[in-house]
Amino acid sequence: MTRNASPGFLFLLISFGTILGIAGTDLVLPAVPTMPRELGGTPALAQMVLAAYAAGTLVGLLTFGELGARYSPRKLLVWSLGLLATTSILSAFAPNLQWLIALRFAQGAFGSGPAVFAPGFIQGLYTGEKAAGMFGRLGSIESLTPALAPLAGAFLLKVGGWEASFLVLGGCAAFCSIASRAYSRSLPDRPGALEVHRSYFSILQNADFLRHALSQAFSLAGILIFVFGAPAVMTEVLGGGIQDFIVLQICGIANFILASNLSNMLAQKFGVERMIFIGTAGLSVGFLLILAYVGIGGESLIILVPLWVLTNGAFGIRGPVGFHQAIIASKGDHSRGAALIVAAILGVTAAGTAGAAPFLIMGWWPLALTSCLTALSALLSLTLIPRSRSRP
Repeated sequence: MTRNASPGFLFLLISFGTILGIAGTDLVLPAVPTMPRELGGTPALAQMVLAAYAAGTLVGLLTFGELGARYSPRKLLVWSLGLLATTSILSAFAPNLQWLIALRFAQGAFGSGPAVFAPGFIQGLYTGEKAAGMFGRLGSIESLTPALAPLAGAFLLKVGGWEASFLVLGGCAAFCSIASRAYSRSLPDRPGALEVHRSYFSILQNADFLRHALSQAFSLAGILIFVFGAPAVMTEVLGGGIQDFIVLQICGIANFILASNLSNMLAQKFGVERMIFIGTAGLSVGFLLILAYVGIGGESLIILVPLWVLTNGAFGIRGPVGFHQAIIASKGDHSRGAALIVAAILGVTAAGTAGAAPFLIMGWWPLALTSCLTALSALLSLTLIPRSRSRP
């Protein structure tokens, strides 16, 4: 039976589906260091559990971006969430790391649908300034999820082992799939019809889109690469506990939340472009300071935590407005624009995570170096790709 629902409820439902796709990586993050002991394999192979999901998501984003222009996004959303639920539950019963990596690729591909369809649904549910505000809110939620999900994952690891995160993710995805089916008629019938459909190639030819999409992708990927590798370094290399990672994340999250809540206000007062640049520059400085500290052998949380707080705060300033500017620069094709942005985030994250994985046994500095180079790439994207003269 199909039910009616308010735009506010539908926005929450759409956001929840998007969160599940993003949390598919971060929720299992704290369990990764334990997987070689539980499933066999090496710590470097265990890092591929993260990289495979990111790579699968990249493929799924581009695929769903094309499917959404040809078939009903309503139905595709339900199928995407249903298949995410299935592969998540199967992952909990993987007999070894090789099987888990294969399932993680499929999990990432199937779970990427909500991130693609969310902008089109929002454009159909809201108009004008309200739609712009909801895009910004969705961007904030998507940026906040990678920071909060590892904390939930650490709790699930403690109470239920490495399998718990997969089972919880599968259950939530099944619930969201059923709810999306029940309220499907309340979603815009063909949100894609409200958009100006363009090819991926034509969107990528837009310098404004490239500038904002790449800077957003490199910025968030720098944060994610560091977060993905931190548990392995802190527990397996430095001999600490997962509680050290939790402390690092809680402090970083707190400043991210504060900065992201101020992001729109600061952008209105000082200008969107200026705040995006300031946030990106601050992110680069934060990672440079982290690299300098760990490069001389520093390991103390007393020093690392404040530097991580600075880095997260800088991203909070630029994250929400940066995502919104990239969506605007897609010039009406929100589904393909969102697919390209998130695909770029996950692609850079997968490459950085895989590249740093073999060297994590050396401690912090390979991880810090990878994240620092990624953040500097975000700054270069802003400075080297010219702005369109038609934009304010």
